Amino acid sequence: MSELASENAKSIELDLDDAGVSVDLPRPAHAGDQVQGVPYRPVEFRDDDLPSAMERAADWLRRTQQWLGEPVDVIAIHLDYDDGEGKPYYDVKLLCNEEDLAGAPIAIREQASRSVSG
Repeated sequence: MSELASENAKSIELDLDDAGVSVDLPRPAHAGDQVQGVPYRPVEFRDDDLPSAMERAADWLRRTQQWLGEPVDVIAIHLDYDDGEGKPYYDVKLLCNEEDLAGAPIAIREQASRSVSG
């Protein structure tokens, strides 16, 4: 569990995994894709076919936006390649706000609704 300070100085508990993202965050479906553990949280999609990697990235963004209940704050999109033997050629990374991936907007809305109803 982690806590996030809200505007009214109350803390909010977040259920995070070892990487610091919400346990309920939709994970990329392909085995070669991953949510990485650095401050700006790159979510990586690797493939030899660029359109396939980008389609998976778009699918993940749609599912995560639906889960989050608002647009995901994508800071940047990084495209790289790896011409190493036996590795996927394209590497698409979405650099995302870590609070979004931790589910902070969901927790803030839930706390606000409890305050209103309670």
